[in-house]
Amino acid sequence: MTKRFRNWALLSILASMAVCPAAKAQDRRTIAEPVAPHAVCDRPVPTGKNDTFSLQDAIEHCPAGAAVYLGRGEFRSGPLEMKSGVTLWVGRGATLIAIPDPAAYDKGLGQCGRIAGKGDGCRPFISFSKTRGGGIYGEGIIDGQGGAIMGGGTETWWQLARRAQAEGGNQNAPRLIQIDHAQDITFSGVTLRNAPNFHVAMNRVEGATFWGLTIDSPAYARNTDGIAPGASQDVTITHSLIRTGDDNVAIKAGDNGSSSYISIIDNYFGWGHGMSIGSEVNSGASDILVRNLTLDGTTSGLRIKSDVSRGGLVQRVTYENVCLRGNRWPVAFDAKYDPSAQGTRIPVYRQIVLRHVHGDTGVLLMRGVDEGHALDVALEDVRFANSATWQLEHANVTANHSDVSPPLPGRAAESLPRGLEACARAFRDGKR
Repeated sequence: MTKRFRNWALLSILASMAVCPAAKAQDRRTIAEPVAPHAVCDRPVPTGKNDTFSLQDAIEHCPAGAAVYLGRGEFRSGPLEMKSGVTLWVGRGATLIAIPDPAAYDKGLGQCGRIAGKGDGCRPFISFSKTRGGGIYGEGIIDGQGGAIMGGGTETWWQLARRAQAEGGNQNAPRLIQIDHAQDITFSGVTLRNAPNFHVAMNRVEGATFWGLTIDSPAYARNTDGIAPGASQDVTITHSLIRTGDDNVAIKAGDNGSSSYISIIDNYFGWGHGMSIGSEVNSGASDILVRNLTLDGTTSGLRIKSDVSRGGLVQRVTYENVCLRGNRWPVAFDAKYDPSAQGTRIPVYRQIVLRHVHGDTGVLLMRGVDEGHALDVALEDVRFANSATWQLEHANVTANHSDVSPPLPGRAAESLPRGLEACARAFRDGKR
């Protein structure tokens, strides 16, 4: 991340922080900046070949509370499985590179690297399965090589994903990091880039902190979500920069369970599909705080998406101190994400609050299923340029109308509010 880019993000966040006092985070834990592990159990050195065996051996023999330290150089590896209490410390100048060989990640059915009816044929590059404690620390890089030609083939992981989209199938590509049935996981400082699939996917996680991460993949890299908490509780994502080819953050609550008590605080999102909840919310998502967030050039900004095939109750979600720019849909709360979907899992969004949310132009969409399941949204100091347009359908919106710009349908226009000017000024100052 360039100095100018970091300053741009910081100025935008500081401008929004000045708008109102801090609200209480929704993660129920007390969160502090992570510190380096006190002990290092092993310091593998790169061989210039395949380092999978030496890295996995170091992890397996490392005692809980200690770290496997990767120093300067390029480490090339296939799938790695983490152990409870062990931290993978990727030091400054170190790059851990995922080898682009489908055979290394295949689950035994020969589907990894292919298009099929399902997309679960690959093991992740790094997995935390039924672990407690530990995580990933350091100022180094973990590179998934999503844009590298796959071994034995002629296309990249990302090209496979686009071909699957065109052919109506599912690509089998490895996630960069999978956290499954785990507790008390901490990531700090590291750069995650070029994932073949999701960068960080979570399932049934109790307690996870992501502090100071950089997640970076091209905008065209399909299904490269940044962080996706699914069926998880007590999660904090903070002080991070995320640019991806899909959702920057996607909170999910499918058949595996609900997601709740999640805090997304003091972050900068570049290109991507925005700060999302859904589309699977049939088990319910609640108690979510998004505070001090800049969304710069994301297609969607603040987004809740579902439909009657995978809907459920989304409630007690607060967006506070948010700056948006260059978004096609700065706000997109849509209970008809797939209008052709069929089913009885009806999305219900209630107790949704937007407070001190400022942006420029775009479509401000709030669409419920029907009047019996209308969205419940409250607006406080929500200000966009007069060229922005509201699209409201089956939405109960509570607002002081002098506090909202452009005016909600049926209201007269107000002058450009000072809050919007401050947000725009933060972008201008950061760009210089």
